[in-house]
Amino acid sequence: MPNAQGKVRYAVVGGGSISQGAFMPGVGQTDNSVMTALVTGDPKKARLLADRYGLLAYDYDQYPALLASGEIDAVYVATPNFRHREFVVPALEAGIHVLLEKPMASTEADCLAIIEAAKHSDAKLMVAYRLHCEPGTLDMIERVRAGNFGDPRLFTSTFTQTVKTNNHRTQNGFASGPVMDMGPYPLNMVRQLFNAEPIEVSAIGVRSPGSQMNTWDTVTVSLRFAQERLAQFTLSYSLPDSERFQLLGTEGEIEASPCFGYGEGVSISYRATLDGETRVHVNPVVDQFAGETAYFSDCILNDQTPEPDGEEGWRDVRVILAIARALETGQSQRLEPLPPRRLAQREQRRTFALASVPDYIDTESPTE
Repeated sequence: MPNAQGKVRYAVVGGGSISQGAFMPGVGQTDNSVMTALVTGDPKKARLLADRYGLLAYDYDQYPALLASGEIDAVYVATPNFRHREFVVPALEAGIHVLLEKPMASTEADCLAIIEAAKHSDAKLMVAYRLHCEPGTLDMIERVRAGNFGDPRLFTSTFTQTVKTNNHRTQNGFASGPVMDMGPYPLNMVRQLFNAEPIEVSAIGVRSPGSQMNTWDTVTVSLRFAQERLAQFTLSYSLPDSERFQLLGTEGEIEASPCFGYGEGVSISYRATLDGETRVHVNPVVDQFAGETAYFSDCILNDQTPEPDGEEGWRDVRVILAIARALETGQSQRLEPLPPRRLAQREQRRTFALASVPDYIDTESPTE
């Protein structure tokens, strides 16, 4: 049950950068959510973060005790992707709600095991697609769905960042590389805007001159959808920070930049061109992590099914793994057609002021 103030009580599982720099500050912006516990394998983080937020600290080995403690209603899981199943399935089996960072998992088998656990649990599962609660993104999805730009035919996107070679993401192969890390953003965006699933995937990857990464540091992905619609996006760990997409329909276009990021100064606004006239639509800077948390807590408190559920997470992962096969074989990969599913809705929109972010507490663990 929620606490005496009617707030859903969360444990944060994993004390890495996204937890410290986004989720934990954001919870305090909501009026229906509160943190009560932290799970981390780093004693330094356990002590300092517990003091900072007034939390009970647990080691990973103590996770079963936390689930049975009665101190939490939900967990936010932000461990490395390959450990998601390890923490999500026991939580669902214990009746604890789960907000799970994307990508949902690193294998389809793990995704399907999580989905199966959710089916047999009274607890709710939501994959943390924070943009599904962000005002500008929802506005674009709604306008495209309403046919404002005609039939959406072509999507292109660039999403790049410079990752230092001593970062663990550069030394753990494809599963930690740019496709698994950054690919869900343009992939999920085009799936929402097209309201469809890709049926064919091809990809080209390169290792830039001088790169010390042990995987492709820059990858271009091409997707074919039914009705001969096309999408292409490029991801990179070795180029200056950039994020943008363009959607072309038969009657107009949308261009958005920034479009995937979050934090100070990041207003996800867009330019819409119709009949040769371009208008800029400006949206507020919001705390996207507060928004997704508040939405999930509302679903818990009102017994509603979250929109970005386990199947939404699996649909992205199956495409990401097809990209991996295309890179390894040099051959395009066919995907089984899937029916359209529920899109993000206007009522998911949340507009919380951006939280201030305290100094990062460094880790002794390279995987957090």
